[in-house]
Amino acid sequence: MCKIVGVIPSRWGSTRFPGKSLAMISGKPMVQWVVERVKQAKKLDAVIVATDDPRIADCVGALNIPDVTVAMTRPDHPSGTDRIAEAVQALDIDAVINVQGDEPLIDPALIDELAGVIASDEWDMATAATPITDEAQINDPSVVKAVFNRHGQALYFSRATIPHIREPNGLPDPGIYWRHIGIYAYRRDYLLKLVAEPPCAFENLEKLEQLRALDMGCRMKVIRTEDFGIGVDVPEDVPKAEALLARLG
Repeated sequence: MCKIVGVIPSRWGSTRFPGKSLAMISGKPMVQWVVERVKQAKKLDAVIVATDDPRIADCVGALNIPDVTVAMTRPDHPSGTDRIAEAVQALDIDAVINVQGDEPLIDPALIDELAGVIASDEWDMATAATPITDEAQINDPSVVKAVFNRHGQALYFSRATIPHIREPNGLPDPGIYWRHIGIYAYRRDYLLKLVAEPPCAFENLEKLEQLRALDMGCRMKVIRTEDFGIGVDVPEDVPKAEALLARLG
């Protein structure tokens, strides 16, 4: 049986929003919202918050949620992926789901779908994408576009407008453009192999870590989903998250 853990990287020193893991959203710190959403997933054996700060660790510990633990990690990791790799390198597990620590509305069903994919030896990694319905996002470099084949295997990710339509005829057909969602599933051994590899040229140019995996020949599945949630990147995102939470009840 495949043993899968969910890991939430949660560092203190965010450039745009320091300490955002403990930012209060509708009466709870953000890390609590994320942990509670991840715990609703049915296919995880445990949940780990990987952090570099005792304030975050104390907050998570005080929640007293079963099968939720804290892994204290180095403060100098270049990415959340490296932090996750440190948290799981000594664990006897088969796969890892990386849930971003600033996604208080992450869909537990999406986590379970990713877990189902990565439980198979067919894929090294899995991630997700949602259709782009707002034309303004197509040319927005902050919106990462995903391109994948008929089997759902990732071909490329870019901040550029891909695919390029050479002969445009009005608005593009629905389903042409997909927005990447930054949630990942990894086979444990592949995750450790990934973080041991230096960044490739494409990653350095686009500032997209998943391009390193593709450059290595990764078999990466892209799950299609309608769910996007909301990332809390700056303080101004807090009221937006609170409004969404209020609508969800």
